[in-house]
Amino acid sequence: MRSFSSTIQNALLNRSIVFWDFLWLIPRDRGTRNAAPYGFHSGAGNVSASVINPLSGTAVTRNFEGAGALISISDISAVSTLEPQKVNIHVAQLNDSALSVVRGYDLKQGRVEMYSGFCDPSTRLLLEPPTCRYQGFVDFVDIQTPKEGEYGYIDLTCTSHSSELRRTNPDTRSHDSQQLRSSGDGFFKDVVGVSDWNIFWGQKSDDTASK
Repeated sequence: MRSFSSTIQNALLNRSIVFWDFLWLIPRDRGTRNAAPYGFHSGAGNVSASVINPLSGTAVTRNFEGAGALISISDISAVSTLEPQKVNIHVAQLNDSALSVVRGYDLKQGRVEMYSGFCDPSTRLLLEPPTCRYQGFVDFVDIQTPKEGEYGYIDLTCTSHSSELRRTNPDTRSHDSQQLRSSGDGFFKDVVGVSDWNIFWGQKSDDTASK
């Protein structure tokens, strides 16, 4: 069960609270392959918010651009297992920044983080730093370019970070691959021929005893 601070609980009881989704995308530059993070939130206007980086556990300040109703996130299940969770992000193509991020950068397997925040409707200020509800990777990007008079959208299908527990290592147990990881490490030097070795126990081998 999710718990809230007294500040949030009082605001909920007084019905003086607005919920915002915060989306942090980390695509890669198609040329340099460097990370090019960009943030959106479901409210209006641009917001600079302090959040806890889920990977490092340290507080960082990030800028989130207001997208309003042009962006929506599917329900995020709160489960106690390590089963990977799928989440869909729906963005209208009316959002020029989102369209620029999706078309201009490589989002495939890019990291994604989702936060939830509560703000005061009268001041539009956050009551507390947004909390991370989901982190994972973008599996699939679907861009529907509309015809004249039709609705266009962008759908991002994401898988949670727990999917890393199922990722297999394509590397091989060979001397060459070990040198790439740690030059000079000879642990796998004889791995190719060791299966053909005859190991004799005792003072003499069977071949020697037969002669």
